[in-house]
Amino acid sequence: MKENVDGFGPNTLHRGFTPKVVIAALILIPLNVFWIIQLEVVRYTHPTLIHPLSNVIFILFWLMVLSAMLSAFSKHLRLSGAELLTLYVILCIVSSLCSHDMMEILVTILGHPFRFATPENEWAQLFWKELPTWLTVQDASVLSGYYEGNSTFYEKAHLRAWAGPAAWWTLFILVLMGVMLCINTLLRLQWTERERLTYPIIQLPLAMTEGQTSFFKNKLMWIGFSIAAGISILNLLNSIYPAVPYLPIKRQNIHQYFTGRPWNAMGGVRLSFYPFAIGISYLIPLDLLFSCWVFYWLYKFELMGGSIIGVRSLPGFPYADAQALGAYLALLGSAAWIGRSHLRYIAACMRDSGADMRHEPMPYRIAILGIVVGMLFLTVFSYQAGMSLWVIPLFFGIYFLLATMIARLRAELGFLVHDLHQIDPHGTLVTLFGTQRLTPGTKAVFSLYMFFNRAYRAHPMPQQLEAFKIAERRQINPRHTVAAVFFATAIGAVVVFWLLLDSYYRHGAETGYYGPWALGFGRGVYRQLENWLNYPQGTDVPALAFVGGGCAFAVGMMVLRTRFLWWPLHPLGYAMANSWGMYNLWSCIFVAWIAKALVLHQGGLKAYRRTVPLFLGLALGDYLCGSLWSIGSIIANTTLYQFWP
Repeated sequence: MKENVDGFGPNTLHRGFTPKVVIAALILIPLNVFWIIQLEVVRYTHPTLIHPLSNVIFILFWLMVLSAMLSAFSKHLRLSGAELLTLYVILCIVSSLCSHDMMEILVTILGHPFRFATPENEWAQLFWKELPTWLTVQDASVLSGYYEGNSTFYEKAHLRAWAGPAAWWTLFILVLMGVMLCINTLLRLQWTERERLTYPIIQLPLAMTEGQTSFFKNKLMWIGFSIAAGISILNLLNSIYPAVPYLPIKRQNIHQYFTGRPWNAMGGVRLSFYPFAIGISYLIPLDLLFSCWVFYWLYKFELMGGSIIGVRSLPGFPYADAQALGAYLALLGSAAWIGRSHLRYIAACMRDSGADMRHEPMPYRIAILGIVVGMLFLTVFSYQAGMSLWVIPLFFGIYFLLATMIARLRAELGFLVHDLHQIDPHGTLVTLFGTQRLTPGTKAVFSLYMFFNRAYRAHPMPQQLEAFKIAERRQINPRHTVAAVFFATAIGAVVVFWLLLDSYYRHGAETGYYGPWALGFGRGVYRQLENWLNYPQGTDVPALAFVGGGCAFAVGMMVLRTRFLWWPLHPLGYAMANSWGMYNLWSCIFVAWIAKALVLHQGGLKAYRRTVPLFLGLALGDYLCGSLWSIGSIIANTTLYQFWP
């Protein structure tokens, strides 16, 4: 197959991972990581919790502007569409690694128990010996500068103490990402080309980099952009001059309207009208939009009904996380059943050494081998860290099942936030077996692994799958995409360690410079470990029953959808009903559903396609202006209007 940078045609694969991309990435990765740290660690605003990532969209836009300016001097300086999208993928991966739900947690938990052990909490006696020295930082003199500040990371003792744990965790993350890449390789053809899932999250970067820049010539796009920018500018002025009116689009509690019984049992309701959320949600399939907000309110009525009949007093009721886990398992099982012919195709390709794998990120044989070798490494790593051997395959089996489900959720639903709080491998294993059957070493490793299992809002696996979809849509060589992901992971992990540690040693994790999670992550992780060790618990039978109930309910809805074409509810809405994302964005989903339903009813599919740029413009305007204000906040060292959260 012909491969060329700027060639066109059905048999052409464009080069994405080029020397220009490498140079640009090496410049942009540290800037991007510094920006995220300033927003999430210092100022407690969280751009990596929503998708598409606002910081990456902002950088992509200005890269396009810079590329257009440089092309006036030399066409060789211009970044092609394939190169721009590859940089987009690289920055998305790095942002996910740096995020509030991954390495920002990891750095803060490596020394926490050795700094904050006291005679009262008895951490030294409880679990110090269970924490591996090669994965943590235990030297009090090294940690004093980290927590107190006015020091430097570049002292020999500091560098030596952190180098070992940082190297091991970087290798661990590389292997974890490699296994995800191999799984995505096996899933890509079925989900991307056969089932043709919609991938709403990538539509904005694809539209921005579309040939001939038709997106930026669309009048409706600029109308949407102007609406979002106008709202953002007005609220920015309000943050500087309070006399200027404020347009309340950010999340706000309306608990005051639900104070009487039984309404107060609903647990609080929030309203929000973020332009970017409405704009991206407009791309979600109509039945999924409807299901999301309907099941959100059904969940609220479930809470209220439980209060009325007196079962809210039962511990854990209504076991919403257990119900969601059951629903996710049913959805994943359904996807596997639908794709069973693809599994046979993979097996046939494995037997046929001459099978054409040119359009795949890697040959299926390499992908299977990568999964086996990766799992072997994770097993040895976890066993050496202290986890029981029988627990390891269960832990990572659950983790990769959940990761696959999140990738599927993003590809099919495209909801902006997928948190899955309390739905994780360690929580599932504690529910199944209790804490009594788990060794102290196993529970200690669970705590260290919390850095990639606390929540899944910035999970990297859907980023990888979307990167493969981008490569398919823009005819980018998928092998270049794989190389870009590994490059981003290796460089990104090192840069995140470097910049976080440099910042903490300069300012001090215990000082008021940082937001609440500089210490909060470690506090939460090790208090949970303390509770596991001090208060053993058995199997949570009611939770298992609700897992089964959630699974059965989701299966029932899937059967109804296959039997009755008019059935409007999708089980994905049920699975996400109690999530943090739905709690904050259900009203944006509702507005997008009304808008999309009206457009389709009045003008059909043709009208919907014409209006898509209007809603993408809403998202772009909100992202660009909001990102500018966040940079202004860093430069001025003050709090300006933050468009999210």
